[in-house]
Amino acid sequence: MVKSQLSVNPIRAFNDNYIWLISNVQSKDVVLVDPGDADVCIQHLTANHLNLAAILITHHHKDHTGGIKKLKAAYPNISIYGPARENIDGLTDKLSEADQVAICALGISFNIIDVPGHTAGHIAYYHPEMLFCGDTLFSGGCGRLFEGTAEQMATSLNKLAKLPPQTPVYCTHEYTLANLNFALKIEPNNQVLADYHNKVTELRQQDLITLPSNIGHELAVNPFLRCDSPEVINTAKANTEQPLTNQAEIFAVIRRLKDNA
Repeated sequence: MVKSQLSVNPIRAFNDNYIWLISNVQSKDVVLVDPGDADVCIQHLTANHLNLAAILITHHHKDHTGGIKKLKAAYPNISIYGPARENIDGLTDKLSEADQVAICALGISFNIIDVPGHTAGHIAYYHPEMLFCGDTLFSGGCGRLFEGTAEQMATSLNKLAKLPPQTPVYCTHEYTLANLNFALKIEPNNQVLADYHNKVTELRQQDLITLPSNIGHELAVNPFLRCDSPEVINTAKANTEQPLTNQAEIFAVIRRLKDNA
C-alpha cells in the first residue's frame, strides 16, 4: 500500500474550534478549512514557511468565515471556495452538490455534498482520505438545527453515513466528550460507545484532540446515525407522545433531547 503524501493537522482557535490545514509533503502549499481566526493561521503559516493556496468554507457562521478578509489581504492570489446558497463575502468559487474542486497545488480534488440542516446551504468536502463536514456531523453528535429542519439534517447525515466506513471525519469543534455524555443517556447499553467514552475522557484529561473520527466508527457510536437502533428508538418513543413512523421523526426527538440537555 502506497503511503499518502497528504496530511491534515489542526490549528486551534477560540474555545473549541479546529481550523484544518491540508498539506502535501512534497510542497509548501497548503489549504485551510473554515478559518474563523486569521491571526492564528497567519502565525502558523509564517512560522512553518508555508504558502496558502486555497480556503475551503463549509457554511457562513463567523467562527468559520471570520478570517477570510485578512487572509485574502495577506495572500491575495488564493482561491476561496464555499457554499453557493449562502451569502459569504470573499468567495471566489461558489459550490453545490456534485461540483468538484481541484486543488492543483496539492494534487487533490474534492467532491461537494450538500448537507443542509445546521444552516440552509451547508456543504461538505469529500475526498477518499478526508471528509470536511463543518458543523453537520460531529464525533458522537451533529449540529444544531439553526436554519434547517430535522428531516433535512437526517437526510444530510444519511448521505455522509453512506460514504466508505474508513473515511476520516474532520469536523470543526472539540465537542466529542459532551456528545458522548449525551449519547450514553440515549443508548446506555452500547459497549462500543462506552469504551469510546472512556478513551475520549482520557484524551481530554490530557487536553489532547479527539479527532478525526471515521464514518464506520460514527455508525457504531453516534445516536444521530443510529436511529434504526432498537435502544435509540425506544428512548425516542419514551420521550414523546407522538407516533414515530420513520427515522427522521426519531432523529427529531433525539435532537430535541440534546438541545434541552
